[in-house]
Amino acid sequence: MLGLLSGARILDLSHMLAGPFGSMMMGDLGAEIIKIEPREGDPMRQMGPHFFATESAYYLSANRSKHSVTLNLQTERGRAIFYDLVKISDVVYDNFRPGITQKLQIDFPTLQRVNPRIIACSISGFGQTGPYRDRPAFDIAIQGLSGAMSITGVGETPARMGIAMGDLAGGMYAAFAVASALYQREKTGEGCYIDLSLLDCLTSLLTYVAQYFFHDGVNPGPQGTEHMSVVPYQSFKTKDGFLVVAAFTEKFWQGLCRALALPHLLDDPRFANNDARRVNKTQLVPLLSAAFLTRTTDEWQTRLDAESVPWGPINKIDRVLSDPQILARQMKIELDHPTIGKLPMLGNPVKVQGVAEPRVPPPLRGQHTAHVLAELLRYSPEQIAELEKAQVI
Repeated sequence: MLGLLSGARILDLSHMLAGPFGSMMMGDLGAEIIKIEPREGDPMRQMGPHFFATESAYYLSANRSKHSVTLNLQTERGRAIFYDLVKISDVVYDNFRPGITQKLQIDFPTLQRVNPRIIACSISGFGQTGPYRDRPAFDIAIQGLSGAMSITGVGETPARMGIAMGDLAGGMYAAFAVASALYQREKTGEGCYIDLSLLDCLTSLLTYVAQYFFHDGVNPGPQGTEHMSVVPYQSFKTKDGFLVVAAFTEKFWQGLCRALALPHLLDDPRFANNDARRVNKTQLVPLLSAAFLTRTTDEWQTRLDAESVPWGPINKIDRVLSDPQILARQMKIELDHPTIGKLPMLGNPVKVQGVAEPRVPPPLRGQHTAHVLAELLRYSPEQIAELEKAQVI
């Protein structure tokens, strides 16, 4: 079975993390991704300190399922080649700051004149409108502005989330938006322009946190591992590590008390229901903490699983990548890379019955330039050599 986006051709002008992550998701789902890079390559190819041979681990992590074409869009000949590719493509995808596509003469009105059915998606820090439109942005700025950092961490010091959630949210929303636009075009025959802001994307993930504020106007502080509404729903130290439990319902609370050998808590009016436990959290948590310290994490696994309590160990990355569930779901895969050899990567979480896991490794800089020009645009070897000599490709 073909991938869900098979048949869609996407010209990917993005770099850094947000854009490439989204285009990788679309490539994993079957879209043909042609990564258009400057002649020197995506800057993330040089992002240290971790390298597989000469390839940056950072770059590799978000550029699977793509072909690489180097093209100098600051030249008329480079733009002419790009326009020829636009004529036979479905989507142009970028994460330039606002105004750059106009300077390069590849903005949406220009693209529409070349291909009236084209879909364009632009990811930027703050979108194409608003007072912050022209400001530069990186993930940490988005985390701060969105309020996400204000509720992350412990105590009074805000903390950055351990992954670049501002960037990754933008990439995920972009993949969703492009897939939706392709579906709409099948019905209307019309392309569209998608304006995606990283700040908008991460702010939207505040969900119930923002809704609580709309209700009571109270600014929540850093939550640590706790939940604003449910108790207990947090991490606890064990004899040899840490775990988390989520007693989201009374059934789970009762199972937790039995697993901890604390059945008397079930009859304690201070903890009679979630509202009571939330009010009396400072009295309850020390009791649970003391109990969890008496056994190892593996011992708690046996007892908590026996009571069907939602829980999990707090794994370090090595344990995640060797976890039997992760391996069973092919969330760790291995690709054949032309210079690295066997390249381990994370898998695609979207599992579609009958569709194989990704098999196209992250490309070398310009690896497919000649192939794309020859196969899609019918350039001769002599023409390709001349373009390279002229520093167009």
